[in-house]
Amino acid sequence: MLDFTSSLYLGLWHASYSLPPWKQLTVGKPAALAPPPGAVRVADRLARLIGCERATLAPSTLHLFWDLFGVLSGDGIAIYMDASVYPIAQWGIERAAARGVPLHTFPHHDVDALRRWLQQNNHRRLQPIVVTDGFCPGCGRHAPLTAYLDSVRAYGGRIIIDDTQALGIFGHAAGADAPYGRHGGGSLSWYNIGGDDVIVIGSLAKSFGVPIAVLAGNHAMIARFEQQSETRVHCSPPSIAAVHAAEHTLNVNNQHGDALRLRLAYRVRHFRNRLAMAGVAAIGGLFPVQTLRLECDVDVIGLHAQLLDHGIKTLLHHGRNGNRPRISFIVTVRHRLAEIDRAVNGVVSAIKMHSVGQALWR
Repeated sequence: MLDFTSSLYLGLWHASYSLPPWKQLTVGKPAALAPPPGAVRVADRLARLIGCERATLAPSTLHLFWDLFGVLSGDGIAIYMDASVYPIAQWGIERAAARGVPLHTFPHHDVDALRRWLQQNNHRRLQPIVVTDGFCPGCGRHAPLTAYLDSVRAYGGRIIIDDTQALGIFGHAAGADAPYGRHGGGSLSWYNIGGDDVIVIGSLAKSFGVPIAVLAGNHAMIARFEQQSETRVHCSPPSIAAVHAAEHTLNVNNQHGDALRLRLAYRVRHFRNRLAMAGVAAIGGLFPVQTLRLECDVDVIGLHAQLLDHGIKTLLHHGRNGNRPRISFIVTVRHRLAEIDRAVNGVVSAIKMHSVGQALWR
């Protein structure tokens, strides 16, 4: 079975023999009393990589978004949310909204709509907080972060970025030999932006392969978060094994990250080129999540089942709110070119069986 559903983009697995040993998984204390050994050091390294003054760790982005909006909800803020922001960020926003924080949603990547909302609500004297993903795999585009930041700064606000997809993939100084940029710091590096009014949350569970999350921002914001966080009191901190894996992944990124990203770009290009030669288009640009663009006469669910029958596992996105289902392939460093060729051949064969007119939307 060929598996194109794993989001371990850089192919980092962190086998136990590759990590320093640990005598215990947890010290039995919440992070509010004592962070796991090595956690502060790893957080400092992540802050430098992302481009912020300070960072702190948590078991997941859910812990961070839940607490962050709990901390901010009493500050006299209004939230402006990109309509396609990832659900986990939305769950944190819902907590703030339940506490009476005004919430406004603007269309995906629509800077003009955001500006209209900000101008319209300026008389309320609430600090605006813009919430967005740094990169959207659904449409294959970076968020217009520079424009978002300029817009919210004009009203004394801040921006919160879920950078889970970009962290480990995108970085600074993109070029022919580094199409994703260098060092994998994420969206702030990609755009060369930052400041005290920028907060970044990201999971290392995708590109870096570690089930741990990071919150990065300025010193005052992170210190306040650690003092007021509820999950740091009532939930378990990241395990010592996860902290070791996070440090290991940062070491690998320093030594081999740019080479892995270049190898990944080559595989994604190969996938897209082979699809194009067969007359099939995909959404995603150079990002490893590639979503097929199929004509409306293609039975998408049947196509997905046919690919499974061919031994090819893909992601099926069930259609919601009137949208059609979609099929995505996630290309990783570990996919061989022959496997990618087999996947494309499977797509072409399956489309012929599951389209009325055998027509493709180019």
